[in-house]
Amino acid sequence: MKKNLILLAVFMMAAPFVSGQNILKNIGERARRTVEEKVGEKVENAVGNAVDKALKNKKEKGRDAQQNNPEENPIENRKAGTGKTGAQISWNNYDFVSGDEIIFEDTMEGEQLGEFPSMWDLFHGEAQITEIDGSKALCISQSGGITPLFNDGKTYLTEECTVEYDIFIRAEEPWDAQFSGQEHGWAAWQHIRTILSSGEKIMGDRGGFSMSFRVVADKNESFNPSIDYEWQTPSGDVRSGRYELKNVATEAWHHVAISFNKRALKAYFDEQRVANIPSAAAPHFLWFEASNDDPYTFFIKNVRIAKGAVPLYDRLASEGKIVTYAITFDTGKATIKPESTGEINRITKIMQDDPSIKFEVQGHCDNTGSDKVNDPLSQKRAEAIVAALVANGIGADRLIAVGKGSHEPIADNGTDEGRAKNRRVEFVKK
Repeated sequence: MKKNLILLAVFMMAAPFVSGQNILKNIGERARRTVEEKVGEKVENAVGNAVDKALKNKKEKGRDAQQNNPEENPIENRKAGTGKTGAQISWNNYDFVSGDEIIFEDTMEGEQLGEFPSMWDLFHGEAQITEIDGSKALCISQSGGITPLFNDGKTYLTEECTVEYDIFIRAEEPWDAQFSGQEHGWAAWQHIRTILSSGEKIMGDRGGFSMSFRVVADKNESFNPSIDYEWQTPSGDVRSGRYELKNVATEAWHHVAISFNKRALKAYFDEQRVANIPSAAAPHFLWFEASNDDPYTFFIKNVRIAKGAVPLYDRLASEGKIVTYAITFDTGKATIKPESTGEINRITKIMQDDPSIKFEVQGHCDNTGSDKVNDPLSQKRAEAIVAALVANGIGADRLIAVGKGSHEPIADNGTDEGRAKNRRVEFVKK
């Protein structure tokens, strides 16, 4: 079996072996071996390994030390692959930033294995909660189609909005037989499609923006993963494009992000910007569709929809602080996710442009878990953000890290949306 065929799937949410009696029965021994492989080694980003060293602005020492201790990195520089597809990822030019008001978020962690996810609706086919890579994820199979279940069927994507999710890319290729004896083969029929529909009803017209992965394979094991996308202009014209992906890891999670601003649409796969569209029809709904026969090919988690794009300067001027949801962390850790780079760079620029600005960096969380855990974790996360800014050249004397835990909620912790809003970072001007 070819070991390096890559199948990718794009848009909206994304876990190493699939759990549940009924699932293990269908997957078989091959899938169990596949998903038991460890996800690739972590390679640190140049942010400094020790927060105390970073606060003293000893950037070079921090960069040297992080080579020996990746777990202490404020921002993780992930390696693309498990040895199958090496290459280091650089997020320095990543400019995506989440919207400033979360309207839907599903991490899947509260769901029951083997059941249909409670925050979603099914159009057709099948979908269920599974476990892979140590966390729960949504598996869409048998030509399944799903959409978020909220807002009473009314449109919820706005003229300024973002959509994000994580996707797990399998290393093994259950569709291998398709290529036997062929000079060339196409895996175009096994894909996951992300759709930002511009229809007026959820089950209506799918026109808008859609993207999916295609993998070209030949008998010489030359595999070329790409993202194919199509969009509708405001006048109704349909256009298309393709982006050839680079350094795609298998048996690993990847981050997908899409932003829409008035007419402009951008899409990202990890640090790569795969689409940059100047004029697209306004989206109204989000869909995921999978077209495949194997039920254990696509896994998504951490789906987030947000609206709004108020410039940081305006927020700072009107409120005296910046509240952001674009800086995120690994679950239960103070490791900043690479996709937070865009927001950290924006904060850095504000402080570089105005040397008089000083910030109290506050870490906030929801009420999940105890104060004994949340209070020190929020403090460490605030310190990690300060370390990242110091590593970007901001003086440590302009920053103070404060962990607020769950003691200052701004929304109802009794709802998923409320908890998502409470998990935030605030930069309060001092």
